Amino acid sequence: MRVLLVEDSVSLRRSLTIGLQNLGFTVDETGDGSAGLSMALIGDYDVIILDIMLPSIDGLTLLKTLRQNHKDTRVLLLSAKSQPEDRVKGLLTGADDYLTKPFSFEELHARLLSLLRRGTLRKDIDKIDVGGLTLDMQLKTLRFGKKLINLTPNEYKIVECLFNNQNTVVTPEKLSEHIAGQYDAISKNSIEAHLSSARKKTKVAGAELPITTKRGFGYLVAE
Repeated sequence: MRVLLVEDSVSLRRSLTIGLQNLGFTVDETGDGSAGLSMALIGDYDVIILDIMLPSIDGLTLLKTLRQNHKDTRVLLLSAKSQPEDRVKGLLTGADDYLTKPFSFEELHARLLSLLRRGTLRKDIDKIDVGGLTLDMQLKTLRFGKKLINLTPNEYKIVECLFNNQNTVVTPEKLSEHIAGQYDAISKNSIEAHLSSARKKTKVAGAELPITTKRGFGYLVAE
């Protein structure tokens, strides 16, 4: 597994690199945000470990640029900021998980494994068509014909996860992990609220969101 580590602390970067290499990971590393952005755009990595406070380009700007360039590599943010609003900002910018400093190497390893284990999106295609709706996984959009359905990040992630798992019941727990990561949680009521909003927006566009609820089990998109 290839990992890109972007961390400006020389000692932390060295210890993480050695630890990950000992576990069998291939690690490219840098302490500079601009260099990290170039490496992330060019390289093919399984996970990027990204510090927020970096020289030249900060981590959130780097992450935002990656997502604008349609790079969907899993990103684990590192930060000394532990307030909920900081984590929310990082996740909404496009991070897949958020780890607060100081942390144990064992926890970082566990989170990396969780990101690698998480349902990988289908990279062989850019778009999925279901019931007249088109999900564009490069542009992160949902359309009905030429009409754009303006989903929030969480609404989009729910639709994306379900469209990528057609004919399979997806549990609320899996949806929660897809949205917020293994170590945070989105309640079932919140998922229902996001789905309800997405359904209303889709109906305004003249379509129906083809997501059914399997009571007691989860959610299903059937072909």
